[in-house]
Amino acid sequence: MKSCGAVPTTTTPATTFLSSLLQYSKTKSRTRDSLETSRLLRDFATREFNAFLWFSLIAVTALLLRKVFNLLRLWAQARNIPGPPCTSFYGHSKLISRENLTEVLSVLHKKYGPIVKLWLGPTQLLVSMKDPGLIKEMLLKAEDKLPLTGRAFRLAFGPTSLFVSSFDEVQRRRESLATELSGRLIEKPPAIPTKVVDCIMERLNKFMAEGSLDCNMVSQHMAFTLLGSTLFGDAFLTWSKATVYEELLTMIAKDACFWASYSITPYWKRGFWSYQHLCTKLRLLTQDIVQQCQKNNKLFHQKDGNHYNGITKMGMESASGSLSCFGELNGHLNATEELCGNIMGVMFHGCLTTSGLIGNLLARLATHPQIQEKIFSEIIMARNGSMKQDQQCVDKMRLLLATVYESARLLPAGPLLQRCSLKHDFRLETGVTIPARAVLVVPVQLLQMDDSSWGQDASEFNPYRFLSNAGNGSDLALNTSSTGNAEKHEHLGESFFILNDPNDNAAFLPFGSGARACVGQKFVIQGVATLFASLLEHYEIRLLESESQSDSKQMMNNSVFQHLPSREIVFIRRNS
Repeated sequence: MKSCGAVPTTTTPATTFLSSLLQYSKTKSRTRDSLETSRLLRDFATREFNAFLWFSLIAVTALLLRKVFNLLRLWAQARNIPGPPCTSFYGHSKLISRENLTEVLSVLHKKYGPIVKLWLGPTQLLVSMKDPGLIKEMLLKAEDKLPLTGRAFRLAFGPTSLFVSSFDEVQRRRESLATELSGRLIEKPPAIPTKVVDCIMERLNKFMAEGSLDCNMVSQHMAFTLLGSTLFGDAFLTWSKATVYEELLTMIAKDACFWASYSITPYWKRGFWSYQHLCTKLRLLTQDIVQQCQKNNKLFHQKDGNHYNGITKMGMESASGSLSCFGELNGHLNATEELCGNIMGVMFHGCLTTSGLIGNLLARLATHPQIQEKIFSEIIMARNGSMKQDQQCVDKMRLLLATVYESARLLPAGPLLQRCSLKHDFRLETGVTIPARAVLVVPVQLLQMDDSSWGQDASEFNPYRFLSNAGNGSDLALNTSSTGNAEKHEHLGESFFILNDPNDNAAFLPFGSGARACVGQKFVIQGVATLFASLLEHYEIRLLESESQSDSKQMMNNSVFQHLPSREIVFIRRNS
């Protein structure tokens, strides 16, 4: 008997066909949906990519149009500035490369007036100014420098907060350093010049034993020792690695601007890596002297507590105060500030400018022995009248200070004073508009040799131009030679003179002017004067006997556009 609980299923051809058709329909539907989704994604990607291309095209076009607009605007503004016509795409760069720029500017200023333009390229405009009034106005309005200046220091010394193109970024630190140098190192009686002179002469005597001394080498060593002892105190004078530090600094100074001239850092150059190796060694030595300075300062405080010895206290406070201007002394520096970079930058720039002044001063004194003897008499008079025999009262040595000013006038630190306004145009009172990012230069040598500002003897060495008659306040020798002036006032005591402020003359710019003026101007003048007061008290500076006096005087009045050649000098110890 068959069971009736299960019903047998049978598959017919019609059922199989319907199942296959249904399965195909579902598969086709899924395929159609997948293709539709893929097409939508491709369309979306295509639209997004096209949108990106259009956005990039618009952005690049806007950027190019902006550059073209700025270029046309620069050309339009430059048309109102007098200058020679430019017939080449490269501007006047070929003319400048063939000749001394100062000589070129001298000729152009005579032809076109106090403001002259030169094209260094289609987008590089150089504007030179010679009128003292316009220069003073420009230096107040143009506070920035070109980025190349800061790049030279960054490549050599790393991050620094003192040598930045934008004045807004560097203003606070510059003001702090200027206050420290003027306050701690100038207003307080200097206690280390005698030690500095002893340290300098100890090394120079070794060279003199072998013969005469090169003036440039002497001035470089004097500037380095003076600046180092000012920043680091007595620890620098006894530092065993000072000679190596000086040699490294000199080698880096020769190549810094060359490597900074590359638009892209030349990592592929083998010479660049050698240069960077020197910079690294200099950084390590800077860290070493900073640590020694801190160590000596801590040991001094632990030993003496709050009871200070006068001279030692002054040296320690000077070193500690100066270093605090560059960054924190406890090792925790701000991210944007670098202690070693700031110190190396100041040593680099300070040694270059100070050594130039000292070298010129040595050459002037050696070739003008009558001026040197008068300064020696002035030093002795000031020493006898001083209550403290261990300190130099340079404020009473008017002829010495006037000689320093005159040496700085005849041979400033650089032939050109450079400024820039990175963001904004500015308009001079004469109506001339100077476009942003134009290179503004002042031919300092031309300005400080101008007869209209300094008299007919502007190219001659005459320190008496900065001295006035105490009776009537008139200048003693504005239009007379230094020899005639010395003879004319030989019977007068130095107390009969008063020292004029050189900054009263707008044409006196060896240290710049305006917001970006040299922060160490007072330090350089007072420091160099104090150093020479100690030096001349014990030594006489003479030229090598083989050099005739007539050739020396001719050298002193050579072309105002050339640096004085290095002279061979000797130091003769005085009997008294």
